[in-house]
Amino acid sequence: MPFNDFINHLQLQLRQPLPGPEAHLKMASATRLRLKTQPNEKTRRSAVLILFYPYRDQVFAPLILRPKYDGVHAGQMAFPGGRYEKTDEDLIRTALREAQEEIGIKASDVQILGQLTELFIPPSNFFVLPVIGKLSYRPDFYPDPREVEAVLEVSLNEMMDETIVGSTLLDVRGVSIDAPFYDIQGHQVWGATAMMISELLTVIG
Repeated sequence: MPFNDFINHLQLQLRQPLPGPEAHLKMASATRLRLKTQPNEKTRRSAVLILFYPYRDQVFAPLILRPKYDGVHAGQMAFPGGRYEKTDEDLIRTALREAQEEIGIKASDVQILGQLTELFIPPSNFFVLPVIGKLSYRPDFYPDPREVEAVLEVSLNEMMDETIVGSTLLDVRGVSIDAPFYDIQGHQVWGATAMMISELLTVIG
């Protein structure tokens, strides 16, 4: 599908009721479903940017690989993003600011198309809002080495390939997690990011 046709289609779809938890459940880990952890008074807000752009006559979006560090999301695949700061006017600004800081895109060039359903992440006690945007060109990426080990350019065709879906047992900080995942360029994309992709693909249809 040509890039502009895809963007027009996506904008129309985002105006419809979002599938939300129903789509999230398809890629939720058994541990998440079993524990049913709920937000509390210490839960914080955050946002990520799902950024589409044209490249090689296809639609692409970047994913990032987090560096290995002593944290709950170390070494995981994710969309660029981070926590809400008091200086952010809203969560859309959070997503744009964090994406600019982490992968070097020019936030002022991004056109916001809409958003997906806010998702609770129990291990870090965050609500995260997936914000969807577009660039009319393929950006140059300048990853911040403190927060990003690598940037993966992922085509929409690759995301929509049903053969990349799998399931595995993961050892996360000593806890065994039975998790569905997307195998994207040799990386297992699981957890909240996989749940966001599941909703995105459901919206696209």
